[in-house]
Amino acid sequence: MSSKSRHVISMAIQKPSFEGPAGSIKHVDVENLSILRRLSLRHLVLAPGGVREPHWHANANELGYCIRGTALITIAANHSERASFLVNAGDMFFVPSGAMHCIANWGSDTAEFILGFSHEKPEDFGMHASFAAMSDSVLGNTYDLPAEALSHFDRSTPGRKMFTLGKGPDVEEQAHHINSFKYSVEATPPQIDFRAGTAHTSKAALWPILRDIAMFSVRISGVGMREPHWHPDTAEMGYVVAGKARMTILDPDGTTDTYILGPGDSYFIPRAYPHHIENLGDEACHFLIFFDQTSPGDIGYRTLINVFSREVIAATLGLADSELPAFPLTEIDPLLVARINTVDAVN
Repeated sequence: MSSKSRHVISMAIQKPSFEGPAGSIKHVDVENLSILRRLSLRHLVLAPGGVREPHWHANANELGYCIRGTALITIAANHSERASFLVNAGDMFFVPSGAMHCIANWGSDTAEFILGFSHEKPEDFGMHASFAAMSDSVLGNTYDLPAEALSHFDRSTPGRKMFTLGKGPDVEEQAHHINSFKYSVEATPPQIDFRAGTAHTSKAALWPILRDIAMFSVRISGVGMREPHWHPDTAEMGYVVAGKARMTILDPDGTTDTYILGPGDSYFIPRAYPHHIENLGDEACHFLIFFDQTSPGDIGYRTLINVFSREVIAATLGLADSELPAFPLTEIDPLLVARINTVDAVN
């Protein structure tokens, strides 16, 4: 079992890229996990009254999941499109690349988010820096104001990142209504629901606004396992919310990488690399699994065994036909399977 894997990093022990009274931001991108392609994660914590400044990402769509708390999301998109809505634990939001957005803690408790991006190194622009980059005259002309009306603006270009409001942000009535940029993923019935676990999915078929990214909220029960599988046209990046699990991944050179995952860990699996996840505890494991496609595909071992003749399978595995067990016929892959054997020893 690998003690240090090129596929895994702990978000929990990462040093925040920003930290202050308003909250903190941690990154897992190509700078600290070099294998990443087309996906990255951030962990955002907002103290009561904390605000992530209005900003946008030049090269990445953003898909956020609220772990706890309540926040107001405000988005300014193309052609003066505007959206403002509240999210609570289990809600998600989507922000297209280039759309300015703000995340403001609206509750009395800390708010926590996992943010997925459709690029391994998202580029950020903040409102503070974008105003500081323009002269007083240019801003004055923009707003029909004399230049001196803007002469007291702070001209330092590094963004403020986060700040604290004296009171909670103003919330309009529309913020309580349905919005196309919001999806209450945990409030919907799970698309997969077995004794082995459940999966709530946010993908294009259910949330058409998505672009280049999707996410599954997967819970593997104490008797469950995510069967060995691979995704033919999408990479996978996961974050462990709760539980203890073991994952094995096969690399193209024939080596295997087996590692233990716990709360705060992140992992990355390139396109079409076979892997599996097994719960090592009695309680359910909860994973947030991001994909770099809006409709991720899946090829599982369970149905794969029925595609080829027994003769081909036996010869491939170096067995006589009589030595091959009677594999069950499975027409639709279950993705999650119940564990009927004892857990392999943890080395």
